[in-house]
Amino acid sequence: MKNELQNLDVNVEQFQAISQDILKEAARLGADQAEVGIAASKGFSISVHDEDVEKVEYNQDKVVEIRVFFGNRTGSSSISDLRPDAVRAAVEAACYIAKFTDKDTAAGIADKSELAFNYPQLALAYPWNISVEKAIELALDCEKQALAYDKRIISAEEVNVATGEALELYANSNGFIGYYPHTRHEISCVLVAKDKEEMQRDFSYTVNLDPTLLQSINSLAKEAADKTVKRLGGRRLPTQKAPVIFHAEEARGLIGLFVSAISGGSLYRKSSFLVDHLGKKIFPTFMHMYERPHLERALGSAPFDNDGVATRENVFVQDGILRSYSLGVYSARKLGMKTTGNAGGIHNLIVEYGKKDFKQLLKTMGRGLLVTEMMGSGINLLTGDYSRGASGYWVEDGEIQYPVHEITVAGKLQDMFARIVDISNDVDERGGVRTGSILIEEMMIAGD
Repeated sequence: MKNELQNLDVNVEQFQAISQDILKEAARLGADQAEVGIAASKGFSISVHDEDVEKVEYNQDKVVEIRVFFGNRTGSSSISDLRPDAVRAAVEAACYIAKFTDKDTAAGIADKSELAFNYPQLALAYPWNISVEKAIELALDCEKQALAYDKRIISAEEVNVATGEALELYANSNGFIGYYPHTRHEISCVLVAKDKEEMQRDFSYTVNLDPTLLQSINSLAKEAADKTVKRLGGRRLPTQKAPVIFHAEEARGLIGLFVSAISGGSLYRKSSFLVDHLGKKIFPTFMHMYERPHLERALGSAPFDNDGVATRENVFVQDGILRSYSLGVYSARKLGMKTTGNAGGIHNLIVEYGKKDFKQLLKTMGRGLLVTEMMGSGINLLTGDYSRGASGYWVEDGEIQYPVHEITVAGKLQDMFARIVDISNDVDERGGVRTGSILIEEMMIAGD
């Protein structure tokens, strides 16, 4: 296994043995099928404020999730105590619970033909051998540089450094057992600026599996300070309809709503506006979205999903048409379909972008709203109604004019998706959705 973890106190062989003991015990107690997931994680985070250490937190967790199936009845339990007696008691509890659950014909583990017996060995673990003392030093340096950037920066509300290592193992009674290690490291800087009586807050962050690819402290501090100062002098807008650009970081959340709408759970519960929309045009013809689950050093990568099914390169949108839903074994059975290897979510959704950079996208819009921060959760996935608080910048003649705040942007997701004009190449790779900034032809902006 590539990139074994260095700091996580985990015995993989012990976890494998525990998983097999659980499956054997479930079978002994009469279960037709069983599955077990074991996760272990370890790390720490620190934060500083006003040149002082505000918080140091260590975490070290192990959890075992057990699910058993008696025909169409399901029972589950979870524990963090790995002693044999505790493990046996947890299996017994899951089997006992199964006696009282309703029958569900979709229940059960994946078929053998769907399991990732030959899953790829992905390089997803890059330990950061950083001490707490060094992390504090980095945070204090970031705070110092941010405060020195502009005299209007009056406080670093929080500078945080976090590092973590984890291992995921899954096994089931169809003979599958697999595991993979992964890491996550992050530095964030939250600042407050003041000019006369006005105060504004903003932040920046860097996150990666590989600590050598984190943004430099100098760059991060400068970016956070620049964003915060630029928010000073914010105005409200008159209520109107106008073009809107969702900056890449917020565009990721917009595409995330599409991901939720095509997820199996939303579909079989009929709580999505995209029920029965396979093969229908949702986006403009230039839009394509696909999954790349095996990218190295990518936060959304995984060799298999939460069902032990092999992850694969699914195409969800092609030429603007919805080509596939995002399904795990259970949701696929509920819908009378096949799993797409997405139990637990989509792995690295790539939204194809155009040739324009961000400045060119502003020029394309000409006049309108650039959204850089969203607030609230006024979203109805069943109807597609969308209404959220926002802040950002007003744009005239393709140039940013002034910051705006205390506004609301509203529309229907169906219309918003259909009226996407262009996507710039400023792709934000700090999450499981990779997209550039998105220009929408028109939305309602509620202000004064």
